[in-house]
Amino acid sequence: MTPFQTFDDPAGGNDHPQRLSDLRAALRDHDLAGFIVPRADAHQGEYVADADARLAWLTGFTGSAGFAIVTTDRAGVFIDGRYRVQVRSQIDAAHFTPVPWPETRPSDWLREALPKGGRVGFDPWLHTRKEIEGMERALEGSNIGLIAVDANPIDAIWPDRPDAPVGRTRAHPAEWAGETAQDKRGRLAAELKAEGQAAALLSLPDSISWLLNIRGSDVPKNPIVQSFAVLSDSGAMALFADPAKFDDDMRAHLGNQVTILPPDALSAALTDLEGPVRLDPATAPEAAFRILEAAGTDIARGSDPAILPKARKNTAELSGMRKAHQQDGIAMVRLLSWLDRQAPGTLTEIDVVRQLEQFRRDQGILDISFDTIMGAGPNGAIVHYRVSQASNRPIADGELLLIDSGGQYDCGTTDITRTVPIGTIDRDAVAPFTAVLRGMIALSRARFPKGVTGGHLDALARQFLWAQGLDFDHGTGHGVGAALCVHEGPIRVSRASDIALEAGMILSNEPGYYREGAFGIRLENLIAIEPVEAEPGRQMLGFDTLTLCPIDRRLIDVAALSGDERDWLDGYHAQVRDALSDALDETDRAWLEQATRPLT
Repeated sequence: MTPFQTFDDPAGGNDHPQRLSDLRAALRDHDLAGFIVPRADAHQGEYVADADARLAWLTGFTGSAGFAIVTTDRAGVFIDGRYRVQVRSQIDAAHFTPVPWPETRPSDWLREALPKGGRVGFDPWLHTRKEIEGMERALEGSNIGLIAVDANPIDAIWPDRPDAPVGRTRAHPAEWAGETAQDKRGRLAAELKAEGQAAALLSLPDSISWLLNIRGSDVPKNPIVQSFAVLSDSGAMALFADPAKFDDDMRAHLGNQVTILPPDALSAALTDLEGPVRLDPATAPEAAFRILEAAGTDIARGSDPAILPKARKNTAELSGMRKAHQQDGIAMVRLLSWLDRQAPGTLTEIDVVRQLEQFRRDQGILDISFDTIMGAGPNGAIVHYRVSQASNRPIADGELLLIDSGGQYDCGTTDITRTVPIGTIDRDAVAPFTAVLRGMIALSRARFPKGVTGGHLDALARQFLWAQGLDFDHGTGHGVGAALCVHEGPIRVSRASDIALEAGMILSNEPGYYREGAFGIRLENLIAIEPVEAEPGRQMLGFDTLTLCPIDRRLIDVAALSGDERDWLDGYHAQVRDALSDALDETDRAWLEQATRPLT
């Protein structure tokens, strides 16, 4: 049985200095003073196919966000707070320099690196119009020009670059979609017509997969079909994807209003469009804007027409997500019960990853929703740690084990984090663990008026850490797809978020705390937004917790909890116990009874 997760070096070799030298030679040949290497692919995906992993191939850094800028004498790897520890362990510090971002803007870095100006290249298929416009504004007066290149120079120096994926495509069950693809296309087409727009370019594969009720296997952990699409105001759709992905059954599922064309036909098709054509400057590639502009086509700037409808889960999608969390909760309880029966020091991180994968297979998992983060002791302080054969370590007595994982089921997607003590309790971890728990409870219990954004709620999850002079360097929550991508835009709980939250949307709730070299703490549940009672004439929203798994009691300072907080945790644990007990064997049921008993 093929494992879902492997533990090799995903960066592909260790000759990064030579690759950097080859890139600089290519830049000299093209009269470029620098080049920008993003993490993204042409679809702005967080998880990219091997063929698009240019940043990892060049630098060795494998995080899911970041970029590099290479000049003749500098190579900066820009990373946010999640990756400050990881990047230092992965890049060659003699040739690449970590750059804190967004604290350091790329424009400021370029002004210092190229004080006399110069031509800086970028691949217009890998950057959005919004991103390029922002950088151009920031570089005004610097004599530094951004130059769109016809061919990515990294591809030219990557001799064994993998082929683009051609994964199997399947129909998403109507039971869990809740709306036909024809009805979805008609609904969005009517919106285009009402706005006076003839068509819209969709560049996000999860939007296209949602709209057509299809799922794919092009990118591991993300059941999407890598593709572009043009939706017309009639509801007809041109789908630009490798035709080999679609068998006869899938073509019948798509129907005669959906035409499948090869990816390299997109540019010509855009040139032939009559406008106005809607393009989302935040998601569509810069190249698409340039093609339409060169053709003289009227461009209507607007959001991806599927992005908010996809985020508002319907009744069937919510039902599927609850079913997935029921299955996933059984796997997680079995894991935590099994883990408590093992002697400290007898397991490695990889051992636990493999055991969790088996428990999820028993529940009918199709794939994991991301590479499991299994961080023991100091590895837990690496926010997006990915265990490899090189980093794997025994889980010792007195350490914390941070387990962040999820599953892709046919009915839904899960993402859960629990932090558990191994053997002896580290008393230094109790206060921050309790603060993290209280923040999670505060967000879970929040009630708020319609129109509130995730930016308004972010402080609720941080307040108890802030009171201790602590914080965490990642967002509090992200959107989650329904049997789609585990990280789904555009909603999130973050200080930078300005998208209003609406009923049906699903978010993660995951405050944390990380002490470098010692331990990491994170707790995460998924929460669905739903209407709650309010006075007449006022619309209020709240959260329903979907995740079903106990929160470890051994690290809680119960005296620090308020009565309402204790009641919430006791009520949550009762819900978990009632939902899962009947599906467990006698040993795991007894463990669950103990783990969910009321606080004293």
